[in-house]
Amino acid sequence: MVTGVPVRRLALLGGGFSTDTDGLLDDWVLGQARTPRPKVCFLPTASGDAAGYVERFLAGFRPRDCEPSVLPLFRRELDDDALRALVLAQDVVYVGGGNTANLLAVWRAHGMDRLLREAYERGTLLCGISAGANCWAEGSHTDSFGPLTFLPDGLGLLSGSVCPHYDSEPGRRASYRAAVASGALPAGWALEDGVAALFTDGLLPEAVSRTAQARLYRVQPGGRGGVDERPLRSRRLRSVP
Repeated sequence: MVTGVPVRRLALLGGGFSTDTDGLLDDWVLGQARTPRPKVCFLPTASGDAAGYVERFLAGFRPRDCEPSVLPLFRRELDDDALRALVLAQDVVYVGGGNTANLLAVWRAHGMDRLLREAYERGTLLCGISAGANCWAEGSHTDSFGPLTFLPDGLGLLSGSVCPHYDSEPGRRASYRAAVASGALPAGWALEDGVAALFTDGLLPEAVSRTAQARLYRVQPGGRGGVDERPLRSRRLRSVP
């Protein structure tokens, strides 16, 4: 890396405070931040800024060595300048799950798509679970419209497509494989629950898992049935005694 040029990083999460009790993936996220006590801003947009989701985030992150905050957009209180200042001051932006299509629409209405891209270029770690993982790619596999389908839309900070809940929701695997095989979605990354992937300048230097079973897959056109699905090696996370 050229000195003085920020490293652009984002993380796809297959778990975290909203689904896990061990805290391993969230601890790992904080460990990737650029400062030892990072500012972490939660965006609950995909859930409609659900109060219970916000409370779970704060309960999970307040005891940790970080400075957590929440940015609601459905009852926005900040003007454009204050919104930009808040986003660019963060070390980590953590996006929650919910409806991917609605998330993208609301972000664009408020200019968050541009702000998040600017934060990414400045070195803020962007991450999220489910819709919060889908949003960073060029396209994703989603139930935003009811039935499982493909969404050829996203911020495009990560090349290709993303599929969350690869092992835990019926029909996910077959539907995503079919979308990639047909070209409806570009080649991409499929996350089982419990795994996480870190991308640095678009490349994958590390995948981690909180269980022995959870896997990250690279899914591309070709191979048997028109799709090639390859499990990738991940590092097992363990609790500190």
